[in-house]
Amino acid sequence: MSVINKYYDRINEIMAEVWDKEQENMEKAAQVIADANEQHRSVFGFGCNHAGLITLELFYRTGGMVTVNPIRAPGMMLELSPPTMTSEMERIPGYGKIILNNEPVKKGDVIIIHSVSGRNAVTIDMAECAREKGMTVIVVTNMNTATSVTSRHPSGKMLHDFADILIDNHGDRGDATIKLDGFEQKLASSSTVVGAAILNAVTARASEILWAKGIQPPVFMSGNIDGGDAYNKAVIAEHKDNIFYM
Repeated sequence: MSVINKYYDRINEIMAEVWDKEQENMEKAAQVIADANEQHRSVFGFGCNHAGLITLELFYRTGGMVTVNPIRAPGMMLELSPPTMTSEMERIPGYGKIILNNEPVKKGDVIIIHSVSGRNAVTIDMAECAREKGMTVIVVTNMNTATSVTSRHPSGKMLHDFADILIDNHGDRGDATIKLDGFEQKLASSSTVVGAAILNAVTARASEILWAKGIQPPVFMSGNIDGGDAYNKAVIAEHKDNIFYM
């Protein structure tokens, strides 16, 4: 069996474990996001570096919620050279609070924070700051990793310590999934694939909850099909008070 087969099999195993063990927390997250939209609150997403890919998956995406606002800050999205600088920057205490204090967040808003390890200072500071502001904090993390490493935050706490709703992505320790005989380092991470599936399912469920109440979900249409641009323009205009990336 090639590593292609092994990787797909492992991803399917992880996804099955997520669906089996995380449905209740995913439902809670969907309800919170639906409530925020219904109450004209704002939704934000954040992750450092590769963890931030999940935020980009939710943001400005066909079928995704128009009202999900990405938090993008200098040094947090692999935009620097060398990229090793970004790994150092996500360990800087206090930077997460600086970032969030410069976002238009308010009490009652929702923030989704993704981190595989949950050990670095920026995400921990951001989650702590969000709780202080009265936001609901949804954390997606890898508890196999997070419970096997120490915190890099001065408090000694981990990201999941600040979660109102915790969703475990059930990935392997360190995120990589496939072992080659005789080669120590495992291959092929799972967190982006699984994290995207988790949060696409959560936001889709939030839209379903809204629709069941007779509220039109604020969802993007593809701009590459006829009528898409006009549809998106109208949805953005309707929700402009909760959109901060345009």
